[in-house]
Amino acid sequence: MIQRPKYLNQLVNSRWNGFPKIITGIRRCGKSFLLKELFYDYLISSGEKPESIIILELDDAKNSKYRNPLELNHHILELTKDKRKKFFLFLDEIQRVYTIVNPDLTEGKIILAKDSDREIVSFVDVVLGLSHEKNIDLYVTGSNSKMLSSDIVTEFRDKATEIHMAPLSFKEYFDYESTKTNNRQGKQEIFYDYMLHGGMPLAVLKPLDEKEKYLKSLFETTYLKDIVERKKIRKTEALDELCTILSDSTGELLNSEKIANTFISKKHEKIDKETVTSYIDAFLDAFIINQVRRYDLKGRNFINSTRKYYFCDTGLRNAKLDFMYSDEGHLLETIVYNELVYNGYNVNIGSFDSVEKDKNGKSVRKNYEIDFMATKGTKKLYLQIADNISETKTKNREIRPFVLLNDQIKKILIINRPVKEMLDENGFTVIGVVDFLLNLE
Repeated sequence: MIQRPKYLNQLVNSRWNGFPKIITGIRRCGKSFLLKELFYDYLISSGEKPESIIILELDDAKNSKYRNPLELNHHILELTKDKRKKFFLFLDEIQRVYTIVNPDLTEGKIILAKDSDREIVSFVDVVLGLSHEKNIDLYVTGSNSKMLSSDIVTEFRDKATEIHMAPLSFKEYFDYESTKTNNRQGKQEIFYDYMLHGGMPLAVLKPLDEKEKYLKSLFETTYLKDIVERKKIRKTEALDELCTILSDSTGELLNSEKIANTFISKKHEKIDKETVTSYIDAFLDAFIINQVRRYDLKGRNFINSTRKYYFCDTGLRNAKLDFMYSDEGHLLETIVYNELVYNGYNVNIGSFDSVEKDKNGKSVRKNYEIDFMATKGTKKLYLQIADNISETKTKNREIRPFVLLNDQIKKILIINRPVKEMLDENGFTVIGVVDFLLNLE
């Protein structure tokens, strides 16, 4: 069994806090498993009786009548009407509850609401209403297709505890692989497997020869289909091509105009910047990609002209490219970025200008970038990620921004080699990527 200690602890620590717990995250990252297996087992082992835990799976046909929000609300209140008892309530796949026009306006008839209807009853009303019941501790999971519209996020803001899940971090993946009795791989071999196939839980559990087929199918039949349905997209080929461009351009500085131009050069079809922005927002909403903004380290403000995009999972990114393209540098960046976020860091790209003399002695302004500036409370790190620094020229290029900044912030050079943490002649930390990821906590 794959353990998810970070998220389990968040659920444990948020028990009976007066708010519904909303578990969000990309489809198939293990939200239902976290709730119905790991958290359920924890509650039982800590002394809770099975009858005090109510699990309602709304994607099950036998519960179809409870997809009516009013029926769902009535059913739960009936199950929990004994106010002397306390209940843990798990509502799984809440997005299956449909939205209806307020029956007070339809003479009691149940009529599905249109997007233009304003007087409605939805699962949001049910969740917020049940959260006021003192004997119910409520936990909710749902897919992205309907759970994450901006309106719903706004309605839950400050009224719920969000627990956001991601695919397995490298640390979670490594801990699981290390428990397998037949796994004789070393740390670096485990890391390369993770770099290629990522940490989607079901992909991790599948035999090696089935992983790639599963990841490709997951992308096409689940994620892209979700986005097409939710955004009502007609040009599905354009959406698919845009996703390929983002996959191919992982870790590069991009904006909507640059992406639109790349699309035109590849497809010989025009696409406007607004459409590109809309499609990118859809990928962000579905948690498929994350965007990283640039931060001027000297001017101390964000630079909005360009940003970088990283996939939430390297296996999904590689699946979009049919596992035929492997840029280890960008994959390294993706994994480091995801692990930093998993461990609670805010991550941006560091940028600054420096005035230097060219070979003719003329003053010129040069721009430098640091792969990541990571902050967590009062802790701040500057990180450069390199595949190999065996050549002096390569190492000097990587650490040049560190040298120019010359401040007291810890500077770390992460390399794709099995290197224990050490200090170089400049006082910068050099460490292998596997050791960095496993000891980040």
